[in-house]
Amino acid sequence: MESKSLEFLKNEDALKLATSAVQYKLDKIYLGGGKEKIEKLKKEGKLPARERIKKLLDPKSDFFEIGAFAGYQMYEEHGGCPAGGTVMGIGKVSGKLCMIVANDPTVKAGAWFPITGKKNLRAQEIAMENRLPIIYLVDSAGIYLPMQDEIFADKEHFGRIFRNNAKMSAMGIPQIAAIMGSCVAGGAYLPIMSDEALIVEKTGSIFLAGPYLVKAAIGEDTDQETLGGADTHCDISGVTDYKMPDEETCLKTIRELIKKYGNTEKENFDRSEPVLPEFPVEDIMGIFPENPVKPYDMVDILKTIVDKDTLIQYKETYGKSIVCAYARIDGWAVGIVANQRQVVKNALGEMQFGGVIYSDSADKATRFIMNCNQKKIPLVFLHDVTGFMVGKRSEHGGIIKDGAKMVNAVANSTVPKFTVVLGNSYGAGNYAMCGKAYDPRLIVAWPTAKLPLWEAHKPPEY
Repeated sequence: MESKSLEFLKNEDALKLATSAVQYKLDKIYLGGGKEKIEKLKKEGKLPARERIKKLLDPKSDFFEIGAFAGYQMYEEHGGCPAGGTVMGIGKVSGKLCMIVANDPTVKAGAWFPITGKKNLRAQEIAMENRLPIIYLVDSAGIYLPMQDEIFADKEHFGRIFRNNAKMSAMGIPQIAAIMGSCVAGGAYLPIMSDEALIVEKTGSIFLAGPYLVKAAIGEDTDQETLGGADTHCDISGVTDYKMPDEETCLKTIRELIKKYGNTEKENFDRSEPVLPEFPVEDIMGIFPENPVKPYDMVDILKTIVDKDTLIQYKETYGKSIVCAYARIDGWAVGIVANQRQVVKNALGEMQFGGVIYSDSADKATRFIMNCNQKKIPLVFLHDVTGFMVGKRSEHGGIIKDGAKMVNAVANSTVPKFTVVLGNSYGAGNYAMCGKAYDPRLIVAWPTAKLPLWEAHKPPEY
């Protein structure tokens, strides 16, 4: 933008502070169980989860971590569960985009809390939707037994992990597991239901019951290495496929195995040469207001994101409380559905407040979503929505019907959907704008995001 007003600079400072606060929390989360446990792990000849991932990735590959805040301030009475006790994300390994899931052995020896199961299921879901090979770096004591009732028996609990292992194999999605520490009880199935399993000598072990439980159950004396170490499972049982002398060799071998994968069939989505946006990307911080009820122009936000001169608004002068537009992001053709936070007038001269979905906007968005599906154009939703309009006029105009049609279109959309929550995402507005329940491939929240059912406040003063 040509000039930066005082308000722009205030907005920029506020969002930078919010971003810094997020990073401060992340720095603590990245320590897992703490510095002492990390040092203890290294003395055992093992690497922390994030270091394992870093060595696995291509040298210049970014790692798009997913769910770092999972488990945040949960289970404090049990000692906490930073990042849900597991690190997951997407990055390139031997030139191929992969989903990577690594247990964090510094958090309760990598035990599975309920949130750990939920996070792992999400990783598998993303891998299945996007046909990404998945790499498991396993180092886990299995289910955290004091909370077994919340992770064992239901549909979206621990057992669903192994069901997904089988489904991915049937879909032709490669799965590699590296056993780099303990792998106990039900958790033993995850690596062995993968297509290939590597095990690290001395530190890796896998068994249904450990030495103490074996002694208690059948009176047999044994040790961990004899029961389920690398020699046992590579030389005797044949459970694992590759015996690795150390973690470094294990990670290098995974890279070599993936290097030999053939290319999978790709979706035929359109991409051209990327160009920079019209506005500098960093301007997004000054455009988005510090005050959550202040108006701003969503089109200005889009001009910091989409490739220059590619934005074409659909029904620009109709249903103005939602912006629908075709554009390109990093060269990819996309359809954008974004809440407009300006105060606008409709065709009848009536004021429409920003962040609210009106009947005409819902109708417009429904048609646009259907058009994108017909043309095989992926959808990007940008939330800053306080819900659907209420009141006598809206009810008489059929707001429920129009809202239901929009929700129906989102639910039945077959193209990839991506969701970004900038600010508000309230009530049914969250559903209509492709909230988590509507299967976006990825969902990203800004530090300013709010996702309540309802927040009571005074009407905004514009």
